[in-house]
Amino acid sequence: MNRFEQAVHDCMRPTASLLEQTTKPLHRAILLNFWRHVHLEGAGEFEGIVAPDMMVEQPVYRVSWGANPAVIEGADGVLAFYRSVAGAVLWNSDDDIAVGDWGVADELTFHQLARGADLRALGYQVDRADRLYHVSSRQAFVWHYDDRARLRGENLYEDKTSLQIEEVDPAEAITAETVRELHRALLARLEAGRVDRYWTLDNV
Repeated sequence: MNRFEQAVHDCMRPTASLLEQTTKPLHRAILLNFWRHVHLEGAGEFEGIVAPDMMVEQPVYRVSWGANPAVIEGADGVLAFYRSVAGAVLWNSDDDIAVGDWGVADELTFHQLARGADLRALGYQVDRADRLYHVSSRQAFVWHYDDRARLRGENLYEDKTSLQIEEVDPAEAITAETVRELHRALLARLEAGRVDRYWTLDNV
């Protein structure tokens, strides 16, 4: 694995460590939902994310990436949002994560590999439209859950003072399909040996 593949592979280790220390059933169900959600998203299996045992009927997302913050409402809006970034290479690292009755708070470094043209469309300032860049920034992810451990919405806040952009040699690039394959393998590992619907409060 190159450095980007390894980073994707390791992205949920902080969640796994927190789960090991967590005993309250609601908190464990929330963390398992969160963990499963990330792998479903990375694998491109978006319908699973909005299933009624994973998400409430009317979720609300608030996303402050780049220069164009957005509010996304409803399952159809969430699906459209995920499909709009399906070709992107995204991952997280350096998490400080906590869980409570209300949900998950995670301050992390959010990463993406993207062409300059795509980054400019998001409002990022890059030198060349035809070059590949690694963009990272510290972000706060606040995911709210209901009392059945279903996702109610995500609030994603970017610390723009921490933004870093580096040009990347195309030889180091990984594709969205590589990321999907990694997440499919990690999801299979997460689910191995667990009961059906292990992420629901009834089955924790």
